[in-house]
This record gives sequence, structure tokens and C-alpha cells, in this order.
Amino acid sequence: MKGSAFSNARVSIRQNGSLIYQTFVPPGAFVIDDLYPVSTGGDLDVTVTEADGTARTFVVPYSSVPLLQREGRVRYSIAAGRFRNTSNRYDDPEFAQGTLQWGLPYNTTAYGGLQMAEKYQAGMFGAGVNMARWGALSADFTHASSELADGSSHTGQSVRFLYARSMSSLGTTFRLAGYRYSTRGFHTLDETALKGMSGWLYDYDTLDAEGRPVERPYTDYYNLYNTKKSRMQANISQRFGRYGSLYLTGTRQSYWNSDRTTDSLMAGYNATLGPVNYNLSWSYSKGSNQTHSDRAAYLSFSLPLSALLPGQQKISGPQTRLTGNASRNSNGRTSYTGGLSGTLLEDHNFGWNVQQGYTRQGDNGGQDGGSGSANVDYRGTYGSTSLGYSYSRDYRQVNYGVTGGAVLHRNGLTLGQQPGTTSILVAAPGAAGVPVRNGTGVKTDWRGYALLPYSSEYRETRVELDAGGLDEQTELEETSVRVVPTRGALVRADFKAHSGARVLMRLTYQGKPLPFGTTVTAANSSGITGDDGVVFLSGMESEGELQAQWGSSAHQQCTVRYRLTEQQMQQSPVQLSEVCVQR
Repeated sequence: MKGSAFSNARVSIRQNGSLIYQTFVPPGAFVIDDLYPVSTGGDLDVTVTEADGTARTFVVPYSSVPLLQREGRVRYSIAAGRFRNTSNRYDDPEFAQGTLQWGLPYNTTAYGGLQMAEKYQAGMFGAGVNMARWGALSADFTHASSELADGSSHTGQSVRFLYARSMSSLGTTFRLAGYRYSTRGFHTLDETALKGMSGWLYDYDTLDAEGRPVERPYTDYYNLYNTKKSRMQANISQRFGRYGSLYLTGTRQSYWNSDRTTDSLMAGYNATLGPVNYNLSWSYSKGSNQTHSDRAAYLSFSLPLSALLPGQQKISGPQTRLTGNASRNSNGRTSYTGGLSGTLLEDHNFGWNVQQGYTRQGDNGGQDGGSGSANVDYRGTYGSTSLGYSYSRDYRQVNYGVTGGAVLHRNGLTLGQQPGTTSILVAAPGAAGVPVRNGTGVKTDWRGYALLPYSSEYRETRVELDAGGLDEQTELEETSVRVVPTRGALVRADFKAHSGARVLMRLTYQGKPLPFGTTVTAANSSGITGDDGVVFLSGMESEGELQAQWGSSAHQQCTVRYRLTEQQMQQSPVQLSEVCVQR
């Protein structure tokens, strides 16, 4: 998801009225790539609240063509619980729901679902088809009966068409093109949970610090007398190779009993010119309850500081980047911001940025003035943290956040960064504190487990541990394994670790070194002798028995009993000479 901010701003994302994501971003263009909607249907209402309290809202269409199944495969889900929303304008009714997808011949999938609550009952059925190079298409029909806050009962239907296609040869992707039509009596579960028929979802201060009226985000207004009628949406991107890429996202929603519409449109162009990355974007939004539209244009760029150094000088390690932003909205508010950003630590998991800017208020009123911000964020084994400070003439603001996730599995509980739809559990019992190359800031915990929060679906994924992070008492049989995650799954990547001493042992038999190539086997390790009967063994216990064999006859096998002192167990490697005796 892409957008832009005039200042150090809070970005709040809601789906079906529920807050699903919130973060703080510095001035300029931002990209949110760790968002995983909780539903495959339901637009994302994005509110950008600037540091001075002004808010802008735009809608990102989010629906997906139902996941198509192979012929004969069945996928189902069942859930029950209580409806909850961050707004106090909602009741919290209990509900249950279930979905089913069934793979049919000819690349077709039939699907359906039920949703039941005291004041709401709905059933849906439909079908999707994979048309190979022509993309994927789905159509479904929903029938719903509902009772609203005023006690009125309603029955209605809704039909939906969705289409997605990627034309790799042209660089064009129709991420989603869709249309939905609903009859006058159609409502959704969240609408039946509302306590009133119209109003604002949240309480706002009606005036800002200078006594000016505050305009509320149009997505926070609801009116159940004007039910949703038809909706068109599209999400298209086009790549131009080295000349950058273009994206376009738009929605239009019409309503019964009203000739007004809710419109949202975003367009952007990203490209690289030498060492400079730049972004041009434009946004337009207008709610059905608004008398005017909100428009804004943005320009942002970044380049590594090393590009400004004379000659061929280079900066080793993480790059520090120079950033700049300029923006202007339909009220004439213009902002200019410059700053520096970069990363620290070996894994680049500590990010920082500082910004300084100047804003001309235009028709917004208020006084022009400067502003600044500083932000840091850290991603570690057990989660992520962020801290920021921003200021202007009118305010001082501190923001902070902590996010993470927990996975309960057969070996216990593992904490980690916030998981996505599809995640990987790394299981290397006994290998504590080992970096996982696939994840930024991810290491195995004190027991040897780690959570990789994001993974590609239905693609072979190579999970790799950094053997350089092992302590001197631990060895891995392999440092990488391959898994193929399915959508919505937590896939396990198992590693075998051996803890114990590392030993260089010189073995003799009947006064002579064991022959070159002799196989030596211990409880947790094995090795082959080299020159002069020397073998390297890892993961060795403090005492035990070794079996040596260099042939099939009885006189070509022998046994060694060994014992390591406490001091030797701490050395790496331990050098020993032992005598092998016949079994």
C-alpha cells in the first residue's frame, strides 16, 4: 500500500469498520508492505492524521479472487466469536461463520459460506475459474436478512464480479477489477451491530488548537438510510523496465436514496535516475457527505550520500540516504521537507531518520512555520519497536509502538515479529541465538526456535541459518532446508543441532595410527580419519565410547573409551590421543 504524508503522521487502516493496522510515518511517500487484511473482502479505509491533527482519508479497494483449488481438493474454515470494534457506536453481538471451497474440473472452483448472528443471517455461493493466460474470474451471489438499530427488518441480495490478470510480457498487472451491485435491502453484519442509524463512528474535537473547525474523515460517517448500491473498483500497475513503473487505484460507490457517490483515486509513478530514486503521486477523494473534494500532489526523492562524495569514494556498510519531499493539497497547503535516513547494526535491523521541513498553510488558515521529526525502529527476535518525536510551532508529539506475535506449537511457545498470513517456524533445538538469513533481525531464541513472519505461498522457500552465529559447542547437520508453504499455514523448518565439545582425536591401534579413511562413530557424531589417524568430531559428550571400523573382519574394528574434563569441555577444539582396543 502506498501513500504520502505532509508531516510525521499516524496512518490508521480499517477494514469493515475494525482497526487492523496503525503506524507512524515520516513526511513524504510511504509504503506499507507488512499489512495482511483479516478478510478477503472489504475495502481498506486509510486515514493519514498529520501531526497538527488534520486528517485525510482515502480508500484502497481490497478484494481478492477466491483462492482456486485443484480438482478434488476441499478447503474449509469455521469460526465463532463476538463482533468487536474500536468504535463505541457498535454493539458486540455473537456470531458464527463458515466457508467452503471445492475444486472442480476445468480449473473451476465452487465456493460458498454462511454467516449467522441474532439479527443477521446471510448465505453466499459462487464460482471462480482460472483461464490461464487470460487471468482469473469469479462471480458470487449473497442473500442476507437483517434487523437494524431502529427495529426495521430488511432482506436483500448482492452480486459481485472480480477479475485479476498479470501480463508478464507487457509488465501489466490487473491486481483487481471488480463490480458489485446490491439491492436496497442488503446489509452487512457490521451494519446490524451499529447502535444508531446514522452518525459518526468516533468522537472528535470540533475545533483545533486555534479554534478552526476540524474536518472529520468521511469514511467515519455512516447512514443506514442510504444503503450501498453499486460499486466499481480497479487496481492496475504497469512496469516500464528501467523507466520505472506506474500504478493506478480507484473506486466509486453509489447509494440508494441519494445521487451522491464516494470516489477515491490514486496514481503514482516510481523511477530511478542514476543514483536517485524518485516518486510522483496524486490523490483524489470525495465522500458522499462532503461538499468538496480533497486533492493532493506529492514529489519525493532519495539518493545515497556516497553519490555526493567526490571521485570514487565509497561508504562501506549500511548506506545513509538523503531524502526530500514536496507536497501541495487542494487548499493550497504546501510542505517542503528534507532529511537523512539509514540503518545500523550488522543485520540492518535498526532504522533511523531525521526530517526538517517548512509548511505554508494556504487556505487552511493558521500560521506558516517549520517542523521536524526524528524516528527510530528496531526489529528483533521477539518483536519490533519504534520511537519517534516531532514538533512544530503549535505542538510537540512523541509516538512509540511495540508489535510482535506468539506461536503455540508442539514444542512450546515461540515469540517473534508479528506474523503474516503465511509464516515459517524455524525449529533447531539446542542452537540458541543463531541468525536466520531469511528474516531481518530474526535469531533463534534460547531454546533454538524462531518465527519467520512472512513467506511466499506455494513457492519453494530456502530457510537458512547462519552457521557463523553458532557457539563453539554446537554444530548443525545442515544449515539450510527447503519448505513449500501453503496459504494461511505455519510451516515447520526442522534443523538438527548437536551440542557438545569439538574434538581432534589421534587414534592408534596396536601401536600404529588408524588407517586413512577409517570411519569413527560416536553417540551424536561421526567422522573419518585423515593422515596419522586424526579424526574431527563435534557435539561430543563429556564421556563415552567410539567405534572405529576400516574393514569387515573382526581385526579391522576397535573401540575407544574417552573422558573429557570440565576444563576440556570449554576448549575448542580439544586435542586428545587415545588407544583403540579390539572389541
